[in-house]
Amino acid sequence: MAENKNILSGIKSSIFKEDKLLAILIDPDKFLIENTASFIAKINASIATHIFVGGSTVEVDATEALVKEIKNHTTLPVILFPGDVTQITNEADGLLFLSLISGRNPEYLIGKHIEAVSKLKKNNLEVIPTGYILIESGKIIAVQRVTNTQPISQNSINQITNTAKAAELLGMQLVYLEAGSGAKYAVSEEIIKAVKAILNIPLIVGGGIRSKKQLESAYIAGADLVVIGTAFEEDETFFNQIKK
Repeated sequence: MAENKNILSGIKSSIFKEDKLLAILIDPDKFLIENTASFIAKINASIATHIFVGGSTVEVDATEALVKEIKNHTTLPVILFPGDVTQITNEADGLLFLSLISGRNPEYLIGKHIEAVSKLKKNNLEVIPTGYILIESGKIIAVQRVTNTQPISQNSINQITNTAKAAELLGMQLVYLEAGSGAKYAVSEEIIKAVKAILNIPLIVGGGIRSKKQLESAYIAGADLVVIGTAFEEDETFFNQIKK
């Protein structure tokens, strides 16, 4: 059973100190568990502050097995980024309780959350309500197919900012702007700036970031926490760009 690491308060504290945060996303469906020790060693030697685990489609029990193994090699907070309730495991430290507010599929706005309650009653995960906003990125991503929802156009900045603010007003603790795994292009700096200007809660940005320059641009635009996954799936030498 994982110890509570006060993840949300830690994120807020880092923002207050103007520290920027980086999460490495590991998809159990695309990751060989036997590579865990060497991959986590690279994460530990990098500027990464969090590890996210999850994917749109993951085999039952695969997430728990991977989280257990990750926890053997790091003290960084391990946070679930689940595509389904089957990915919930008490071995992690926390859970992004994602509501897909860019779409209108009730299953991903509230349905899956109700389904998850019976599991969440039995564990001590830090559950963090998160407004999840898909942003168009030049390709159809897995989240679209699984949730049967459409992303918001990068040109619809007013809709994106209003959606993000609505999440805050509903009581969500984080807003996550997501271009998606394998995105052709990342969430634009213009969008990040506009959303950051209207929010009083932490802003997460992910998808399509494949270089240190893009990472720094996202921070400058206002991202409090950036998530990178595909870049490392395609090229682990990217770690060389983000060493401590």
